[in-house]
Amino acid sequence: MVKKGDCMNFPKSVLLVCLGNICRSPSAEAVLRQKITQKNLDIVLDSAGTAGYHIGEKPDNRAITVGEKLGYDLSQLRARQIQWEDFYRFDIIFAMDKNNFNDLQKLQKKAQNFHLNQPIGTLLAFDTIDVADPYYGNLDDFRQMFVQIQKTADNWISIWQNNNQNLTKL
Repeated sequence: MVKKGDCMNFPKSVLLVCLGNICRSPSAEAVLRQKITQKNLDIVLDSAGTAGYHIGEKPDNRAITVGEKLGYDLSQLRARQIQWEDFYRFDIIFAMDKNNFNDLQKLQKKAQNFHLNQPIGTLLAFDTIDVADPYYGNLDDFRQMFVQIQKTADNWISIWQNNNQNLTKL
């Protein structure tokens, strides 16, 4: 497990979190999954929502449609709600926006109360700018979401690979 605060090192597991787990976080999971597979990286990925509105549902059809056109497969993903145990299962937990980040901070504090001496996953914003929720928008909003997710995913992979190479040289 990546040590708390050591998010720049290569993670073994990453959880992506938005509100309902049907637009942003499953899209980010699909994008990251394809990119890490192409680079032959070994990272366990999952996504979840802070709310339980869509548990068991597939991603939004617009996310699936735009994702397919860009070469990403979201068809097998199903929504789930984050649990406090996820903070022990994942090295990094990415929040898609500030509201979800705040909700996750509260859940993280609960998780810390259960296993005081155990390392806990690092909570981070996925991007410096919120990934806008396209749920009430149109296909263009979903396209813009994917553009941002692709760029941010590339940035994180580059950071992890560069820091991993630097560690290997030591």
